[in-house]
Amino acid sequence: MPADRSLRVAVPGSAASVLAAGVSFLAPEEAVVEAMLAGWAAQQTSRLLAATTIEQRLLLVRRLVAFTNAYPWAWTPGDVEEWTTALVGRGLAHSTLRNYQMAVQLFCGYVTDRRYGWDEVCEQRFGTHPVQVFHEWNTAVHRDQSEARPGNRPLSRQELQRFFDYCDERVVTVGRSGRKGWLAAFRDAALFKTVYAFGLRRREVAMLDLADLSPNAHAEQFGRYGAVSVRYGKAMKGGSPRRRTVLTTMGWAAETLAEWVEEVRPGYASAGSMLWPTERGAAISTDHINTRFAAYRDECGLPGELGPHCLRHSYITHLIEDGFDHLFVQQQVGHSWGSTTAGYTSVGSDYKNQALRRALSRAFTDPATP
Repeated sequence: MPADRSLRVAVPGSAASVLAAGVSFLAPEEAVVEAMLAGWAAQQTSRLLAATTIEQRLLLVRRLVAFTNAYPWAWTPGDVEEWTTALVGRGLAHSTLRNYQMAVQLFCGYVTDRRYGWDEVCEQRFGTHPVQVFHEWNTAVHRDQSEARPGNRPLSRQELQRFFDYCDERVVTVGRSGRKGWLAAFRDAALFKTVYAFGLRRREVAMLDLADLSPNAHAEQFGRYGAVSVRYGKAMKGGSPRRRTVLTTMGWAAETLAEWVEEVRPGYASAGSMLWPTERGAAISTDHINTRFAAYRDECGLPGELGPHCLRHSYITHLIEDGFDHLFVQQQVGHSWGSTTAGYTSVGSDYKNQALRRALSRAFTDPATP
C-alpha cells in the first residue's frame, strides 16, 4: 500500500496532489468536486491539451452536476439519459451532443481510474465511489465520416455570382448615399471573396494579419498576394491551431486583396496589423461574419440554410471541377484525410458527364488507333 500511494502522488491530477488528507471541510461534497475538477485539469494539462478545451470540458461537468443536482459519485446511467434528452430538446446537432457526452465520459473515466485515488477518497468520505455511467447503450454513435449540417453545401456558380454581385452593389449603394459605412461594406465584400478564393474557415480569415500575405515565387503574376499563411487553422481535439499556406489560384482574388490593402484599408486609422479591422480598432469577429453573410444572403434571395462555411465548400468543389489535383485541394484547405475533402465536394452534373466521357473514351478507344 505505501508504494501504491507514493505512485498516486506522482501522477498528475491524483487525489493526493490536490486534496489534503485528513482535512475536514464545511462543505465536503463541494470541496471534493472542486478537487476532482482541479485534478482533471492538471491531468489534461499534463497531456498538453489546449486551455480552451480543458475549460470547456470542466464547464460541461459542472452543467451535469447542476442538471442532476447530484455529485459525480452519485451519478447513474439514468442521469445521462435524462441529460441527453434535455439537450436533444434544445435542437443541438448530433455531433455536438456526442462531443458533450464524450467530454463527461472522459471525466468519469478519470475519477474511476484507481491510479488517481478518487475511489478511496469517496469511500472514506461518502461511503460510495464513482462509476462510469456512460456506455454504448446511452451514448451517441459516430454516424458517418461527415456529420455536417445538410445546409452546408457548395453554392452553384450562379448563386456565388449573385452573392458577390450583391456585395459589390452594397458598396456602391452605401457610397452613393453618403452614409457612414462605405469602408465596412467594402471590407465585408473583400472578406467574403477572400473566404471563397482561399477556402478559409471563419476564424481563419478573421485572424489574418497583413504579414500573412506573401508572394509566391512560382506565381509572380500575383505579386505580394501569391499566398496566404493561415496561423489559426482548425486544431485537432485538444491541440494547438494548425498552420498551413494557401496558394493563390484565382487572379481576381489577388486583385481584390491588393485593392483592399493598398487603397481602402488605409482609411482605418487604427487598423494596426489586422487585415480586417473594425471602426473601433478591433479585429472583426466570427459573429459579425455570420450576421453579415445572413443579411446579404437574404437580400439577394439565396436559400436560408446557407452560411459562410458554404463558401469553403464552394471553393473545394469548384477547384475539383476546374481540374485541380485532389491532393493539392486537400492540402490547400488543411484536411488530414482525402475523405474529408471528398465530403465537402459536390460536383455538378456537367463535371460528372465530362469525367464519364473521358473514362469511356479511354476504355473504348483502340490503342492502335492514331
